[in-house]
This record gives sequence, C-alpha cells and structure tokens, in this order.
Amino acid sequence: MLHAPRDLEISVLCLDSRAAGRGALFAALRGRQTDGHRFLADAVARGAACVLTEEPPQMQIPYILVPDSRDALARMAAVWYGEPAKKMTMVGVTGTNGKTTTTYLLKQILEKTISARVGLIGTNQNMIGDEILPAQRTTPESLTLQELLAHMARAGCTHVVMEVSSHALMQSRTAGIEFAVGVFTNLTQDHLDYHGTMEAYCDAKARLFSQCAVAVANGDDPWTPRILQNAACRSVCFGEGLTNDLVGWHVRYESRCVRFTACDDCGHVEACLPIPGRFSLYNALGALLAARELGISLEDAAKALADCRGVRGRCEVLETDTDYTVLIDYAHTPDGLKNILSTACGFAENRVIVVFGCGGERDKTKRAGMGRIAAVLADAVVVTSDNPRGEPPYAILHDILEGMRETQTPFAVLENRREAVAYALDHAERGDVVVLAGKGHEPYQIIGKTAYPLDEREIVRAHLNQQQRKAAARAAGGNDYEDSILVRDQLRDRAGDGQTPDSGAAQAQGGTEHP
Repeated sequence: MLHAPRDLEISVLCLDSRAAGRGALFAALRGRQTDGHRFLADAVARGAACVLTEEPPQMQIPYILVPDSRDALARMAAVWYGEPAKKMTMVGVTGTNGKTTTTYLLKQILEKTISARVGLIGTNQNMIGDEILPAQRTTPESLTLQELLAHMARAGCTHVVMEVSSHALMQSRTAGIEFAVGVFTNLTQDHLDYHGTMEAYCDAKARLFSQCAVAVANGDDPWTPRILQNAACRSVCFGEGLTNDLVGWHVRYESRCVRFTACDDCGHVEACLPIPGRFSLYNALGALLAARELGISLEDAAKALADCRGVRGRCEVLETDTDYTVLIDYAHTPDGLKNILSTACGFAENRVIVVFGCGGERDKTKRAGMGRIAAVLADAVVVTSDNPRGEPPYAILHDILEGMRETQTPFAVLENRREAVAYALDHAERGDVVVLAGKGHEPYQIIGKTAYPLDEREIVRAHLNQQQRKAAARAAGGNDYEDSILVRDQLRDRAGDGQTPDSGAAQAQGGTEHP
C-alpha cells in the first residue's frame, strides 16, 4: 500500500541503511541475524526519501507497506534496472550438488553451438563471456542480481545461466524472473540448519519451477516427484532409467572422462565429457537436455560437450609431477563426498587418501555421516578443519569422528588444514589418489569472522617443492629430512598419536594456529 506521493523522486534503491543517501528508497528486510526495520531511523537520518516496509514506521516518512519486503524489492529492482531478464534467455539451475558444473557446461555448449554471448552467475564466480566478475554468494540479493543482469544485458549477453540456491528461492531473490528453462540436479542432505527438514528443503528448491517455461529434472532422483508435483510448467527428465526423456546408456567411466550414449525419442548420439565420475554423467545429461530444450540439436550439443572444460575446484586434477594423483573437490555434503570418493576409487591404482572437514555454524547432523562415508570409501582418512567460523574446531572434529567409531579405516586428525594436506602428501605412494575435499574453488579459510588466505593449490605446490629440496639435501648427504616410515605405519594402524575416537579430538595431532 502506497503512503507516499506518486511523484516522489527516488535517486537510488538500497537495503543497507548506511548507503541511504539523499533521495534513497530504503528497503527494510528481515533476516536471520538482524531485522532491517531496526534501521529505519538511521536510513531516514542519512537522507532516505521513502522506505519499503512490512510495518508502518514510527516516524514521519513516506513509505510503501507490503506483506513481503523481499518479494517487493526484487520486483521493484527489476523495474528500476529496466527488466533486464526479459531481454535475455534465462536458465536457472537448482539442486544440492552439480549446480556449478551444470551451469558451466551449458554456458560452453551455448557458446560453441550458437555463438551465444552468455552470462553466468554462480558459486565460483560471475562471468560475461570470458570476463570474470567476483561472486559473494551463489545467488546474489535481488538488488545486486538485477544490477548484474542489467550489466550483462548492456554487454550484449543473449543468455544467462545461473545457479539458484534454496536460500535465494526462500528469500525471493529471483522473484519476477521468468526462466526459459529450470534444471533440477539432485537433492541430498544440506542446509538443514536453515530449512529444518528435507521436505522443507525440497519444497524450497521446487519454487524455481513456478517461474519456468519448462523443467529439466533428474528423473532418477527420489525427490523429483515432490519437486515437480506443483510445477506450473512442462517437465522433461534425464537419467539412466529407461523411462527418462534423455537416457545415458552404455556408460563407460574412465580415469579422465565419462563416455556414454545419449538417447532420446529422435535417436542416439555418442557423448563424452572430459570430467571423470558418475556425477559427471548426470551433469552432462542435465546440460544436454537443457540445451535441447533451448533449441540445440542433441548431436550439436554432444559434440560441444566433448570440448568442455571442467570447473575450478570440481574434481580438479592438479599437475604435480608425482607418481600419485591429487584431486581438489568442493564436496562438502555427504552425497558430494560419496561422489568424489567413488570417482577416485574407480581409477585409483593403489589407495585413496581423503583430507576433509565440515564447516562450522552449519548443519551439524551431516558431520558423522560424512565421517562414516570417508571411512567406508577411502583407504586412509585425514580429518581436519574446513571453515570452522565461530565454532570450536575440535568440537567439529569430534562430531566427524563419531561417524568413524565402528570402522577400522586408518585415520589421523590434524586440525590445521595446511598440516593436514602436507601430512597426506607425505604419506602418498605410487598409484595413490589424494582427495582434498571441501574447499574446492575457495582460496580462504573462515575462522571466526575472518577469511584467512588458504589456497590448497598453493599449499600442494609449496609442499612438493619443499619435499624436492629436502630429497636433494638427503641425496647430497644431509640429514634434515624426517623419516616418515614410523608415521606411515601409525597411519595404517589408526591415528598417528595412537588415539581412538573415544579418547576425544582434543588430543589429536596438529596445531590450532590461524593460517
């Protein structure tokens, strides 16, 4: 309801009262940690000309009263920036795992087949063609999102492929955007600290399909019927099951790729994606079916798929010049960890060693499950910190170790992640695969409220260089290289300090200093 002059001039939209200068419209949004309505007076004091609010302000100020400030701001921002989404073909991708890779694959397919200029919005980064723009979150707040879309439209983008998170859907960040295609990858446990239950998490994802022309869904995922039950659009499905609209048939998993036959009602075509793993099959099928729904032939899309590059931090093989393999992956959910370890087991000539942790101030119920998955699938486990944030790191490690209680898999606990990575590399042997799981593309580690620099690629590179220098010193007759035979035996026999899960993570190896 409008409680302001219709001819009131607005100079800028903002959702941070500190940015509310002269003539601004300040949107009061409710969040989990704070409520924008608390800052109405501050926004007015800084010059705001009007406020968007869910409750009448306790001061004399023009205002717009709405039932949902987030939804209203998203639609207002779209108009403010000239409704840029309507000028481009929009594709949204949601799901627990595979969103980032699927968006990158579809972007490359569109570029290679129809020479489209494609904007990308997602977890790793935002892109306009080859230009890289920083990304703060998977799906930006609506005001930032519409500004970014306007930038993409001005830059000549014909298509936009974006990740749409469950948080974004619950918070109406994409309200008012009409997607030509919506893609559902899968649903596994994550973000239950926010959604509470898997059913609520699923229903949040399903919101995407109320604003799509067609839904492209993983027909093999058990949550797909619930995802699509209230969809306001046509739906098509992909997967290995023969009832799907696009079927991956005769699948061959290789160390550097996955090969399969893509079959639909019109025929079949041989396809190859140069990223290993069973999850790569589903990412490829989702991208191929989305491309088909955008008018690209299956043959052309499959040809382009064979030349697609992988995504930084997603099953990324590091060039190490060693006789073992080092993989970096963003896996931070039980299903994600299971996928990357299953992939590594599929081509490892010897052991699989995994280094992983769990984030603090996030879903605690997945920690034991991830510990169990690591112990069952890997031959050796190094438990460490991920992003502990404000939680005590050893409390997180203890939760993980609970899931390893009944297993016999050798493990070590090093809270300091740099030390944990170095430990795994020191104990890698010929034919091993060392999986560094959880950080992926992230070049930092969040401890408290501070993001400290931590890039596992740099850690690996520096440690291998150090190993080479020490090996050279030993060859020259020096004695400054610590013999790791005893530690390796301890790793195989259980924790390097002789502790078991019962004795508590506080006694584990490794430092606790910030990187």
